[in-house]
Amino acid sequence: MTDSAKAAHIQRFGRYGVWGWFGRFSPEESRQIEELGYGTIWLGGSPRHLGPIRKVLDATENITVATGIVNIWNTDAAAIADEFHELDQDFPGRFYLGIGAGHPEATAEYTKPYEAVGQYLDVLDEKEVPRERRVLAALGPKMLRLSADRALGAHPYLTTPAHTAIARDTLGEGVLLAPEHKVVLGTDAEAARAVGRPPVDQPYLHLRNYTSNLKRLGWTDDDIANGGSDALIDALVVHGDAASIRERVEAHRTAGADHVAIQVLGDGSPIDQLAAIISAGV
Repeated sequence: MTDSAKAAHIQRFGRYGVWGWFGRFSPEESRQIEELGYGTIWLGGSPRHLGPIRKVLDATENITVATGIVNIWNTDAAAIADEFHELDQDFPGRFYLGIGAGHPEATAEYTKPYEAVGQYLDVLDEKEVPRERRVLAALGPKMLRLSADRALGAHPYLTTPAHTAIARDTLGEGVLLAPEHKVVLGTDAEAARAVGRPPVDQPYLHLRNYTSNLKRLGWTDDDIANGGSDALIDALVVHGDAASIRERVEAHRTAGADHVAIQVLGDGSPIDQLAAIISAGV
């Protein structure tokens, strides 16, 4: 694939996307996200099948839809490849397949994730899922390099702009770097932490792939313990008014990200918060 063709795939994600669990967004909310100008809807939660994605694609016209991520341990690569092709036939060029190795604590079969992801990609190759339509969950250097070699790029989760800078150095240029970042719209720090701390603590501060990455970034055991220090939670869950959140999210792009997937935390529809964030000045 030429550099210009790869760049076109990267540009299709847009500067900002919206991240939510499978089933998080109704068809109407999906349409509203597209109308607001976000480039991608990311759907997470390690689904066994891609069926729920069809509802989002049906409800929208052009927005990119990606998994963040399909877990290789609970899905069959050949079956996922067949589902990819079905979606691509019905919605040409709009769906990108994000895959990853999940968490060792959650998967009894979890062994040698780097090799297992490679084997999963081998099947996707055999089933002709294009490399430029694949994205890998990646935090550490080996998986980041694999995402550059065998996919369009990387989708790091629960990271900071400091990690984004390291990831860009590892990936090199011309490779998609699309980190996720959690946000809470509100200027009351204690209230924002009350919303942001629980979904960070459980499960992520008890999963060693995430805690190891945080330690590589300089966070300590004390920061990670007891639900996370205020400083750690504030770094992983941006809070403030819409303009300050937009500025903090934009720091990922300054550090080298092509695209940032914004996950709004809290109950209720995220549409008003997403509208305020994308319309705020930087």
